[in-house]
Amino acid sequence: MALGPIEVIVIGFPGNQFNGEILPELERLVEAGTISIVDGLFLRKDGDSEVEFFELGEVGSDDSVARLAALLDEVESLISDEDVATLAEGLEPDSSAAMLVFEHTWAKPFRDAIVASGGVLAANFRVPGMVVDELLDELAALD
Repeated sequence: MALGPIEVIVIGFPGNQFNGEILPELERLVEAGTISIVDGLFLRKDGDSEVEFFELGEVGSDDSVARLAALLDEVESLISDEDVATLAEGLEPDSSAAMLVFEHTWAKPFRDAIVASGGVLAANFRVPGMVVDELLDELAALD
């Protein structure tokens, strides 16, 4: 079975303030079939820069991390040791981060329709919402 488009996001939590409030929305997206989480990890760096991480398929006793792990569709092992090292290196002391690899499952029927019509995807890029907001603000200021 072919996967849909895959995206990787890293969500930082300065001060190790992960409180699980993102979980209901992630659960909603998974339950609606919008995305499938195919890999992920949660990483913490303490004030002494000591790092610990949990691969979501192998979580410990942290309830919020376990709840996040429960959203995994199937672990594809897409996060490498190098990815973990890079994430840990860039993380400030006394902070944490979640790296989520998810499939845009909503796009699979559209991809199939493109293929069935003889089409090919010629380009694909993402413009962050903040960039669009800034551009719209600049355009409004010109009026």
